[in-house]
Amino acid sequence: MTHDGAHLRADLALLDEAIAAAVLCHPHPQYGGDRFNPVIDALFEALPAAGITTVRFDFRPGAGRGDDLEPERSDATSALEEVVRRHPHLPTFVVGYSFGAAVVLGLDDSRIDAAVAVAPPLAMLPDELVPSFPTLVLVPERDQFTTPASARRIVGAWRNATTEVVASADHFLAGRTAAVAARTAQWLVAR
Repeated sequence: MTHDGAHLRADLALLDEAIAAAVLCHPHPQYGGDRFNPVIDALFEALPAAGITTVRFDFRPGAGRGDDLEPERSDATSALEEVVRRHPHLPTFVVGYSFGAAVVLGLDDSRIDAAVAVAPPLAMLPDELVPSFPTLVLVPERDQFTTPASARRIVGAWRNATTEVVASADHFLAGRTAAVAARTAQWLVAR
């Protein structure tokens, strides 16, 4: 349940011997994005396999209709609170894909130790947005919304952020989901 009483559907891969905890945020719900998106599915498999307790959730009904993303950030914060409650002394990560990456990059929470933004729509985000936590930005080589060159220019101004290009992929990452999930897990485990 969120701070304002919304109930979110979620799945939790809770590990007894977890090394960290993570929250996954899915693509735009107005375009069919949900917690069962193929990229989120691959991440939900890879992160627990790497020892990371992981929660994925659906944003509240009606999500994605506003411009400020505050309701969606509230949903992500509620999911974050759940994993922190279960693992209060472990590193905590947030990972988002597409719209979910926009949500993740706008979070301002001292409990976040690192983030991964997969195919974020950087050109659609405010210029003043600068994450306060270490961030890996994975940009598909042929992304329809953010080119690798523009991503490098934007992310280059951020403190403690890295941009990597996902070769042979467009925004939807068909055929590259396992590689993206593996790289995400590898980078987070190294934190």
